[in-house]
Amino acid sequence: MMNSVNDPKPWFAQKRYGYGAGLPIAWQGWALLAAYVALLAGLGEVLVPAQTALFILLVAFATALLIWISARRTRGGWRWRWGERS
Repeated sequence: MMNSVNDPKPWFAQKRYGYGAGLPIAWQGWALLAAYVALLAGLGEVLVPAQTALFILLVAFATALLIWISARRTRGGWRWRWGERS
């Protein structure tokens, strides 16, 4: 979690309502999101007609990696929020 003073700059804002990350707040977050979308588009173009099972496996892996990185780089960490501004 990104709670200590020595933590690197966050890439994503926390959500105001709910659980998880909001929009990117740094260029690194936007780059990560763009790379994820480009990867999915490229995989869909190459693998969907030929190997659907491999496509699903790679999309699941890429999504898990995106979630892991964004959870580690979200300001305030991931927790349930009810709209309070923190």
